[in-house]
Amino acid sequence: MDIGLLLNNLKIMKKVLAVASVGGHWIQLTRLQPAFEDMDLTFMTTKQSFKEMVPNYKFHVINDANRNNKIKLVKVFFDIFIKIVKIKPDIIITTGAAPGLMAIIAGKLIGVKTIWIDSIANVEELSMSGKIASKIANRVYTQWEDLSNDKIIFKGNIIG
Repeated sequence: MDIGLLLNNLKIMKKVLAVASVGGHWIQLTRLQPAFEDMDLTFMTTKQSFKEMVPNYKFHVINDANRNNKIKLVKVFFDIFIKIVKIKPDIIITTGAAPGLMAIIAGKLIGVKTIWIDSIANVEELSMSGKIASKIANRVYTQWEDLSNDKIIFKGNIIG
């Protein structure tokens, strides 16, 4: 499935916020860049030095957090929420993990369309964040057909 077609199917505008934490989540997110070539794209991640990987785009750094530190997770949520209010995206797309989920939640609270793409590494089941996102996001995509259902969409390999 072409991610550009996926975005067009949501009838979005042109302002996209792409969010991911470091590691595989970030790598998979950056592989989507060609799909956004005609859009106003902003990246958000947890490591300042990653700005060098997306030099032609707006960039915001956020703190990382996970389920093991609930207080930090709440602080990250509010930081992300404030940034989203300022950025005013038409859509938020994420490949995870916790910061991406916080962006999905914040976006939904203010009426932004949201897309969660679960990591290709999750072969046997959705990630914990992906399971939560499936209850919140406008669209949730898996890259494994046997993980799809009425709420989790499989349209082929989106990113590798």
